[in-house]
Amino acid sequence: MGTGRAAVEDTGAETAGDHSTGADPSGGQAEANPPAVAVQAALRAHPLRFPFTRDSLRCLAYLLSGAVLGLLTAVLLTVLAVLGLGLSVVGVGLPLLLALALSGLPAGALERRRLRLVEPVPVPDPHRALPGAGRRARLRTRLRERATWRALAHTLLVAPPLTAAGIGLTALLLFSAALVVSPVVVWVLAPETVMLFPGHAVRGPLHALPATAVGLAGLLLGSYAGALLTTAHVRLARLLLGPREEGLGRQVLELTRSRARLVDAFEAERRRIERDLHDGAQQQLVALTMTLGLAAHELREHAAAVAPAGSGASDSGAPGSGAPGSGSPEEALPAVLALVDRARGEARQALEQLRDLVRGIHPQVLTDHGLAAAVAEVALRHPVPVEVDLDLPGRLPAPVETTAYFTVTEALTNAAKHSGATAVTVHGRVVDGRLVVQVTDDGRGGADPAAGAGLQGLADRVAILRGRLMVTSPTGGPTRLRLEVPCSG
Repeated sequence: MGTGRAAVEDTGAETAGDHSTGADPSGGQAEANPPAVAVQAALRAHPLRFPFTRDSLRCLAYLLSGAVLGLLTAVLLTVLAVLGLGLSVVGVGLPLLLALALSGLPAGALERRRLRLVEPVPVPDPHRALPGAGRRARLRTRLRERATWRALAHTLLVAPPLTAAGIGLTALLLFSAALVVSPVVVWVLAPETVMLFPGHAVRGPLHALPATAVGLAGLLLGSYAGALLTTAHVRLARLLLGPREEGLGRQVLELTRSRARLVDAFEAERRRIERDLHDGAQQQLVALTMTLGLAAHELREHAAAVAPAGSGASDSGAPGSGAPGSGSPEEALPAVLALVDRARGEARQALEQLRDLVRGIHPQVLTDHGLAAAVAEVALRHPVPVEVDLDLPGRLPAPVETTAYFTVTEALTNAAKHSGATAVTVHGRVVDGRLVVQVTDDGRGGADPAAGAGLQGLADRVAILRGRLMVTSPTGGPTRLRLEVPCSG
């Protein structure tokens, strides 16, 4: 059983050829923890060496640039707010207030770009792409998005205190750097009196060495404070300027529902085709076969009735008695009868092929009697002996039965075509609300599910039902296909 002939390396364990072609039972990958802040990770990894690394310099560059941009942004927003409120009484200020409401969009985009100074993983844009949309449609969409108002909150409420903290940290670092080089300053300015602190004159370079120690401590403290402040910046930017998990969850849920609706529509269309073939073309072929059978019966009776008369006329020697070569209708009867029998046989063959096609589209026995009966019927027609052990509590949801049926039929087809198996077993149970079906053959193994489209297409359907499809096929066999689908559909 396999969709290809590529061998899977056999390590001696049963799972050596295990391939999971389905989805996680929960309907997707488990939610990963949010990525750690790079600066915080670097600080934890090398706390003593951190002030002397590039990460510390990146933090300082990020905070300094943020302080400058924060001041410019504060001035611009203040102007917009004052002019907008002042001119709103005459209606002119409304566009300015609208610009103020949308100011978080460019500010958030710039902040996401600035984060690349300290974060290797960019923060995704939370806003929906609007290709081909006009200006009014874009404006309405942006005003309705929650991400727009989160970006405005970041610009108006979060950025100012962080900017102020960045300015204070910058002042601390500059003052600490000045203290570090204070002995050199005192030596250059001697014999002028130098006061590093108000009211405390420094008499010489040696007396400035304690200030140098204080400056070094300030630089170290500023480096660690910068790392913590940068971490706060990054976390708040991810929270307010990035996509929310709930929004992503809704999009994934809607995508899953749309895929399920497409599958349901496809299944309904397939059943419609099956009904049309069963009630239309198949019935017409049955009627044609019966008509040809009646025609053959009439021809045989006519031939039997003509034969005695023909033989008597031949003995009397009457002209036009149907002698050989005369081309009489009586002589053509055997040929016509042979053609009718041939047409009847071809109609029967076409009817059998059409029945197989209808059964492959959607078997009526699956609709009427359920999964166990449908699989048993397939096993009876299979060229390889198949042992069916399906113990189900009753009828399952239609999508579950359909998916399980076509998965089993695909596995049996692959076993007959590729594996060289002499026996196949189909085992199925409902365990903890999940249908678990396993198809095992004693073939040569080495199946590669990724090499064909049959199982891959079924795996996509299984994923929509929040199930999974696994194939274990070590070289030398056996090959096992395991299907797990929640019975909730």
